Amino acid sequence: MELEIAQFFTIMLFALVVGVFWGTWFSLSRSIARITPRTFLEIGKTIIGNLARPMRVLLPGAILASIVTILLIPDRGSAASLFTAAGSLLMIGSLIITLWVNVPIDNQIRSWTETSLPSDWGRIRDRWEAFHTARTFVSIGALASVLIGILKLR
Repeated sequence: MELEIAQFFTIMLFALVVGVFWGTWFSLSRSIARITPRTFLEIGKTIIGNLARPMRVLLPGAILASIVTILLIPDRGSAASLFTAAGSLLMIGSLIITLWVNVPIDNQIRSWTETSLPSDWGRIRDRWEAFHTARTFVSIGALASVLIGILKLR
């Protein structure tokens, strides 16, 4: 029963994290280069304000839930264990991308105004977008791996 509870929380938290990343990528990132600096600042600051705190809980919580799930799988060498571990590692990868690239850029954006926008803001925006795309698809791979791991237990 503990394993099923851990799996449930792993799936739910992974899905929430992937949903945040996918939603932002699908709705904003694919067209981010076409929006004006003013709109970029307004949208960027709003999204950063809305997501910064919840993602501080969701992303580490998802990783923690997956680690608990791995520890509860009886056969450590099984496909279920290996796929779940791969999912956990991929989600850790998305956390690393977030902390090393996206959050530092978010912190820069928070301080920008239309008049203080750096001359290379487009390059910085494009870097954020490229790494956001990477973490989005890494997190999708994480969710897929965890789901395969859970299905392998059945």
